[in-house]
Amino acid sequence: MKTILLEGPGKNSLSTLLMEHALEEVRGAGTEPILLTGAGDAFSAGLNLKEVAELDVDGLRCFLGVLERLVTALYEHPGPTVAWVNGHAIAGGCVLALCCDARVMTSRDGTRIGLNEVAIGLRFPPRTFTAVSRALAGPSLARIILEAGLYPAQTAKELGMVDTLGEEAEARAWLERLAAHPRDAYAAAKVAVRGKLDVPAEEEKRFFEEMVPYWAAPELKARLKALLKR
Repeated sequence: MKTILLEGPGKNSLSTLLMEHALEEVRGAGTEPILLTGAGDAFSAGLNLKEVAELDVDGLRCFLGVLERLVTALYEHPGPTVAWVNGHAIAGGCVLALCCDARVMTSRDGTRIGLNEVAIGLRFPPRTFTAVSRALAGPSLARIILEAGLYPAQTAKELGMVDTLGEEAEARAWLERLAAHPRDAYAAAKVAVRGKLDVPAEEEKRFFEEMVPYWAAPELKARLKALLKR
């Protein structure tokens, strides 16, 4: 069992450096079971908006490319994966939790999880949105995406964003149950149930050529800088 810790400034916000490190850890895990969690009292506050606000179009293409590779590697990891959502899991942080096979969330007061990209003005990269839409398939998907809310643990469980409420011991116990199955059978069943995170090449090309410039637009950068001042 391998523990991958999301650890960095800004409540473990997803900077290029943090994402590259996490990607290396996931790829290096082979077929080992993975427990994904955050350092301190947060899972991850999402993308590092300070970095996003400072990048030009080419820089954003690189940044979002790393995010897409991390999402793909975690989603397609052949071994069992469980996210222990030990604190806030916002936007990109929530995405990484949704990439795992199961999610256990702390019920600590004040902890929130959600996909607030629409509220900020960010457009989902294609692999990221595919992973999210598969994890949240059903009537909750539209509400979670379009409402762009941040939900307490019990509401998140009711919406299907997390599987159960608990602490690290519960998350590790869940991972141990999944890891008890023969590894090759688990990997095959996982692909059969979840599929690969394949996205048509034209869709990826269109996003990186046509949608990424929206991430670099002056209006969005101004909105991000205003958010960072709060």
